Amino acid sequence: MSDFPHSFPTPPQPPRGIARAGLLLAALAVALAGWGIAHRILAQTALRKEATAAQLIVAVTRPSPPARNEELILPGNVRAWYDAPIYARTSGYLKRWFVDLGARVKAGQILAEIDTPEVDQQLRQAQADLATAQANERLAQITAERYRALLATDSVSKQDADNALGDAAAKRALVASAQANVARLRELERFKRIVAPFDGVVTARNVDLGDLIDAGSGTARELFHLADTHRLRIYVEVPQAQVPQLRPGMEAELHFTEHPDKTYPAELVNMASAIDPATRTMQVELQTDNPNGELLPGAYAEVHFRLAPVPGSLRLSANTLLFRPQGMQVATVGRDDRVRLKTLTLGRDFGNTVEVLAGLAPDDRVIVNPPDAIAEGERVTVVETPASPQPRT
Repeated sequence: MSDFPHSFPTPPQPPRGIARAGLLLAALAVALAGWGIAHRILAQTALRKEATAAQLIVAVTRPSPPARNEELILPGNVRAWYDAPIYARTSGYLKRWFVDLGARVKAGQILAEIDTPEVDQQLRQAQADLATAQANERLAQITAERYRALLATDSVSKQDADNALGDAAAKRALVASAQANVARLRELERFKRIVAPFDGVVTARNVDLGDLIDAGSGTARELFHLADTHRLRIYVEVPQAQVPQLRPGMEAELHFTEHPDKTYPAELVNMASAIDPATRTMQVELQTDNPNGELLPGAYAEVHFRLAPVPGSLRLSANTLLFRPQGMQVATVGRDDRVRLKTLTLGRDFGNTVEVLAGLAPDDRVIVNPPDAIAEGERVTVVETPASPQPRT
């Protein structure tokens, strides 16, 4: 075997022009990649700037503490101290009336007189029946005494004597019945005169001469209406949340539209001690003197109570509230400028402000007029506004 050295052919070298073109292509590819990366970075930077510029700008406020003495204003209904419709207790025709609308009367004063011919005849008949019963009773009593004397000598049987005594007792009962009927009709005769049950003023007269008068108050017509206005009662429906702050003896002020420059003191005297399940309110009664008759029963009054605030409560602008399925909420801004939704427990509504009983801290930043779509964790830009205004005191 012959030893020949192995030899390999030398690969052909590319032309210098092709190598230069490859380097240029590689450099171009690197340049394009760099340009793409730089463009992406610039685009992300611009996007962040646009997002920052589009971030929600909100005004915030802070809750404020309640005033030392707050004013609770509620509507009140004014009623007379005594108020009575006057009906007839006997039937007949109106013979005459003595007082008219607006007249001031005294207790026992005659208001009107009724002509009662039927009752007059019934009274005469009852008196005649009473006389008959008394005559029969006297005869029965004499007969019973005779039978009692004869029974001592055995001149009559004991049965006949007992019958006579029983008849006398029955006749006495008939006399008592007739006397009661006469007394009843005499009372009806007294009711011919309609009198005032108390001192007061006539607020209505609904009859005139010759009118047919029916007795009773069911379907009968009211003759007069009488009111005692020397002192007035004011009834107020107090919301359930404010009931614990009221107590008998506390003072209040009355305001009337017909007396815009005056206020009238009143005292709370009675409380119903029960909540109306239909309105969730409790009725309370206040009283005030009315010596000059300046205030009128049936009027509308504004009742102003001075109440101590609920401990721990706050006041917040009503334009911060969000009505959500979870309940009444507000949107607050945390230290990281992100939204935090809080659910509140509300008390009284003062119109521009509301009372917050729970769910909010005094240093919370609350968004004013928050958009309905505001969400938990959303980043916002904050602009401070003054604290919530105080309710009127």
